[in-house]
Amino acid sequence: MSKSDKVIRVSAVVFCTDDGELLTVRKTGSTRFMLPGGKPEPGESPRQTAARECAEEIGVVLGPDDLTELGVFRAPAANEAGHLVEAVVFRHDVLPVDRPSAEIAELRWMRIDRLDPDVSLAPLLAERVIPLLLAGR
Repeated sequence: MSKSDKVIRVSAVVFCTDDGELLTVRKTGSTRFMLPGGKPEPGESPRQTAARECAEEIGVVLGPDDLTELGVFRAPAANEAGHLVEAVVFRHDVLPVDRPSAEIAELRWMRIDRLDPDVSLAPLLAERVIPLLLAGR
């Protein structure tokens, strides 16, 4: 990371089934799939941000206390060149999700152990989160 890199802070949520199906989203105007989540509003905790973003993006209501923190990770930002994303990543039990909302163009469940090489993933997901999930299996 160089001093010129700007850091974008976000919260994100992992919804992963026991057999390795991970929920990903693709934002409108982007080609990369990532975890549901986003930037905090003023005064929000990372847990509150994660819960609000999931309600906005995928229409599920989460209790902030029902989120389990997996860690804080940094990677190149998927949609902002020259920026890093620093994400507090949480895990939540899988819930039925059937439609994208807000700025989400597409939902996709992906097998973490058999990723489609033709699907573009955000660096945070590909380089940090999926390896963590695979190591925990």
